Parts: sequence; structure tokens; C-alpha cells
Amino acid sequence: MTACAIEGGSAGAAAPADPEAEPGAEPEVEPDPEAGPEGSGDLAEPAGAAESGRPEATEEAGPGPGPGTTAAARGPEASADDVPAEDAPDAPAGDGPIDTAPIDNAPLPGGLTLTTDGSYAARLTAAPGPPGERAWYPERWTLDGPEPYAVPLPLDQPEEPDSEVAPLTDGRVLIRRRVADRQMFSLLYPTGPGTGELLLGAVGYAEMTLLPPSPDGRCVYALAAGEDHASLWLVAGGASGPEEVARIPGRCSGGVWLDREGRMLALDRQEPGGGPVKAVAVDLGRRGAVTPLLQIAPGSDDRLLLADPDSGLLLLRSDAPGHDRLGWGVLGSCLPVRFPECLRLPDVAVTPFAVQPGQMLMPESCAVALRIDGAPGSWVGVWRPAGRQLHQFAAPLGWVPGAGYWSRDGVLRLPYANGATPCGVALLEAPEDVEPSSVTGRTGGGEGGGEPSAADAGPAVCKPVPLGQAPLHGAARPD
Repeated sequence: MTACAIEGGSAGAAAPADPEAEPGAEPEVEPDPEAGPEGSGDLAEPAGAAESGRPEATEEAGPGPGPGTTAAARGPEASADDVPAEDAPDAPAGDGPIDTAPIDNAPLPGGLTLTTDGSYAARLTAAPGPPGERAWYPERWTLDGPEPYAVPLPLDQPEEPDSEVAPLTDGRVLIRRRVADRQMFSLLYPTGPGTGELLLGAVGYAEMTLLPPSPDGRCVYALAAGEDHASLWLVAGGASGPEEVARIPGRCSGGVWLDREGRMLALDRQEPGGGPVKAVAVDLGRRGAVTPLLQIAPGSDDRLLLADPDSGLLLLRSDAPGHDRLGWGVLGSCLPVRFPECLRLPDVAVTPFAVQPGQMLMPESCAVALRIDGAPGSWVGVWRPAGRQLHQFAAPLGWVPGAGYWSRDGVLRLPYANGATPCGVALLEAPEDVEPSSVTGRTGGGEGGGEPSAADAGPAVCKPVPLGQAPLHGAARPD
């Protein structure tokens, strides 16, 4: 496929970080013994694959899901012991309301994409109107000031609803548009009462997907997935318009950044001949060199959902235990991968979307924000690996599901928009975990609240086999 530059690229290409991938110790993968007999195998320095879609709800019964449905209500907590919460504390106060009562004619927000540092966000939205007659336009949110505010970025013609946007840390917004059988890329920015547009170029693919913004804040990549290979393009931040930076054999999807420099990218890949989906790492500093990352069981689909370079915490999804389960591991360590019981909720889908940064070498202390989708709608979960408890909260009215970011001191910021507040951020402080033994009277570990892992498994669970290479050791943790 070809690309043509229309008016050059944005100013300056981002210089890639230059750490060499070093071998290191790899964590063993020890699946939950209660989940089934499958699930041994390799987890190469877990770094890996973002989900290609919303994960399916787990089948087995667990703690009851559901937030409170009244204003400022919080749902029950669920621990590893399935201990019900004694009380439902109030939802924390924030910049905006936590009211969940419906408002007539409230505009439904589109997906919101945030920069890595949480300074800007962007989405494609439209004013309320009859289906098929809504005029779509990009909107940029500024989130790092005293008060959040939104700036519409409309042009002379409305956008197609399948266009994609991504914010940069300089305040500009990249937009991908499909025009016939090619993809057009432009940068949008406010110019007084109007919108400025810098055309970057076109790429000759009928389908492409924007990846999450690079951690450097200046670059945006797009993935064109084919049946036998995928093409990775730098579409913003290059020297002269869109440029292909890597070709990866197999069918690829997803996308998770593994470092702070924007060099190591994890993708979900299925081999050209078919088979399970496994996470691979793409080293953009070595012309797209590909290294296997997740190999929990020979026939399992293993994806990495989130990676935090500061602590090394990894959130992953695998069906190695017999069905899709959320698990966590530590990058570059020999600790086993665990599949917490408290994250197994019946009839809902649980998806992590943000990890507390700045917890250097303390992965078990990181607060993790989870999107919970069920019949009542979407709400928020907060969980720490060390706490073994899932705290559930009602989301603010108009919350953009899956959008949010943590401060280093453990405050979750949830962007929302509704009929009363066109741009708001609700604050949610990570709650303290209560030791299961203090509630049940039992001691910790074993049946007293410890998370199950293959370390406690019977003979039916095979011993994990670690990978021989750990390509991210040293590169994932900045000095």
C-alpha cells in the first residue's frame, strides 16, 4: 500500500527511546485452580495485548454486581471470599455530580480518547437530533486546568460517524477519515471562532484503526490489519506525512504501550495459518522487531489489557483456565500470574481501563479502575491486587464508559457530559481495602481470602513453563 503527503507532516518527529531489550526473569503463569484443568504455559515477560473488543461476561457466579441506582449511591463490595459489604458508603464527592437519574434528551457521548498524561481528551460527538440527521464533529476537552472545558472543532462539512480522533499534548486533535478506499489524516486546532486544519496525508487502505496515543504525547499510530499481515503506520509526529514503520506477520489487533517513550508496543496476533491469539511486542526502535510475549497455554487466547511501566503491573485476559478470566502479573518478575476470584462477576463484563501511576516497584499497591457493563448499564469498579476486594461505584450521569485516569496520589478522574454539564470531571478517591480476616474472623491465606493461583492447585494443573527471553527487562522501567 502507498501513502502520499499532502502538506507535509506535523512539526518534528519524536525521537524514539534507545534502550536495548534485555533478557531477564519471567513470571510464571499460575492459573486459578478452581477455573479448570487447563492453563499452564508461558507468560513471557507479560506485556501485551489490548482487547480487540469488549470482553464477554464470565459465566461462573461470584459477588453480585451492580452499583447503586440512586444519587450518590455506591454498590456493594466484593472480596475474594465473596464477603458482602456491610454498608454502601456514599460515592465520593468530585468536580461533578454522581447522580444517576436519567435526564430527558441528554446527549449520548461518544468514545473519549485521553492523552497518556490526562491533559487533553477528544471525541466525536453530535448535537441531539433524529437518527441519521445528526451532524458529527470533533470536540477537544481540556482536563489539566482549574476547570475542565470542551472546545468544538467543526469544519464546513460534518464528519462521518465512523471517523476517529486522538488528542495530542500540544492541544491539537488528529482525525482519521475514510474517503473512498483510502484513509485521510489531518490535525485540527481551534483558531478563534473557527477551526484550523493541517492536512497530513493519505494511506491507501480501506480500513485502519487508530491506536492509543503514544506516551510521548506527539505521535499517533494507526494499524491496518490484513489476513496474512498487519501494517503499522506513524500517521502524526513523523517528518513528512504518514509513514509505514512495521509489518507484522499474522492478523493483528489491539494495542498497549509498554514504556514511557513510545517505543515498545504490544499487539494481539493470530498467526497467518490460524490458531490462538497471542500477544507480541513490537520494538519500534528496531524497525518493528517482533517478540512473543504472552504464551500461557498452547491453545489459549492470551491478551494484555493494560501495562503500567512505573510499577510493572500487567492486567491480562486469558481463557487458559477454561474460559475468559482477568488476571494480573508483574513485568520482569518470577511471581505467578493470578486470576482473582473477586473479579469474577456473573452476567457482566469487567474491563480494566486505568492504572494508578507512580507506584515504583509496588505493583500490588496500584489502584486499578474497571468498567463494569451489565443489564443496568455501566458503572465503575476499583481494585488493588493486594486488597483482593472489588469496590463498586455508581458512575456520574453521562460518564463516557471506559474513560478516566488516575493521579499519582490515588484519585480517579472520570470525564462525563450530560444535559446539565457539557464537560465535567468527577473525582473518586480510591477506597481503603479491608482485610477479609477482619470481616470474617478467619486468617488470611488459603480459604481465608487469598486469591487462588496455581501455587495452590492440585495435580490437575500443569506446572507453568517460563519463556526463555524477557524482551522488556530494564526497558519498561525508566531510571
